Amino acid sequence: MIRRQRIDILLFLTFILLTVFGLAMLGSASSDLGQERFDDPYYYLKHQMLYGFSIGVVGFVAFAWFINYKHLRKVAFFLLLLSIVTLILVLVPSFGMSSGVAQRWLTLGPITFQPSEFLKLTFIIYIAAWLSSSSLARTTSFSEGFFPFLLIVGFVAFLLLEQSSTSATLMITAITLAMYFVGGVKRAYIFYIFGAVLVAATLLFGFVYLNKGNVADDYRLRRIQTFLEPHKDLSGDAYQVNQALTVIGSGGLTGVGYGESLSKQYLPERIGDSIFAIIAEEWGFIGSVFVTLIFLFLVLRSFILARNTNDRFGKLLLVGFASLIGLQAFIHIGGNAGLVPLTGVPLPFISYGGTALAVFMTIAGIMLNISRNRG
Repeated sequence: MIRRQRIDILLFLTFILLTVFGLAMLGSASSDLGQERFDDPYYYLKHQMLYGFSIGVVGFVAFAWFINYKHLRKVAFFLLLLSIVTLILVLVPSFGMSSGVAQRWLTLGPITFQPSEFLKLTFIIYIAAWLSSSSLARTTSFSEGFFPFLLIVGFVAFLLLEQSSTSATLMITAITLAMYFVGGVKRAYIFYIFGAVLVAATLLFGFVYLNKGNVADDYRLRRIQTFLEPHKDLSGDAYQVNQALTVIGSGGLTGVGYGESLSKQYLPERIGDSIFAIIAEEWGFIGSVFVTLIFLFLVLRSFILARNTNDRFGKLLLVGFASLIGLQAFIHIGGNAGLVPLTGVPLPFISYGGTALAVFMTIAGIMLNISRNRG
């Protein structure tokens, strides 16, 4: 019998806090940029509200209170198929739009969005539906479960890599592996994969370290080289990460105050990839630790709810979505702090990007719906 109850209030308040704080920080981080480019200090905030927040509110409210998450299981394949079609269209010159080396945006008339962000939502839904099917072979058999799983993940990873979206590829692969593990797969399969990934990562880092100066043609290898030697080429590839570290350090213990950032005009991608550095400058070490703990709490609370969820589909969705939010936050914060390579991953609910905000708010609604229907 389904235990229908109220939404989890702690999770609800966490999502509200992150969303409101994100809009406030975007307004602060983007004010001078909006004034410079569009003669409007609130341009980016308005754009985020119009094309991200407004759509996200619809998804949040609809799934949190009106649409039972279990209906997603029936349409999981069609949602994934739609995502794959949009990913392929990105590679078509008349539809795809590029920025630097990355071609990740799709233009349909006046609408521009990032299909890889939508894929994070639909692929997790599909994997959860696939693993929660009645077929035991999908988690125990190599030929009927593990091998088809690798093919699905591999195909999606190929499409993402074609768009130079390495970070999204790694995240989706790691998240779906976590879901597969929770779904009851033989542990040996997981150990094989993690062993292969560990060996590949070691070889890659070793290759970059031993071939210094010979990786200029591949921006992904240059990012690894920058991570290994952050103080080399300070005016080139290492400029952003070093500026981020400088901005973080300038905040001190309590920060310079909201809206009082003095360094943002020198920080590349301050409304996207580097917005955590602005948070650290304006709110200080205490504020940046608080934001980090909020994300950690969100993940842990979601895992607790997943453990107490009887429905297999709901359990896997919670694990997948919580892993996505947690991993993406870790990569963003770690990249700004110099703990991991800076890969251009936005901070969930906070960085500029209408597609990402709408997707994460919809994810929040689905997670809250699961907390109401943990049967």
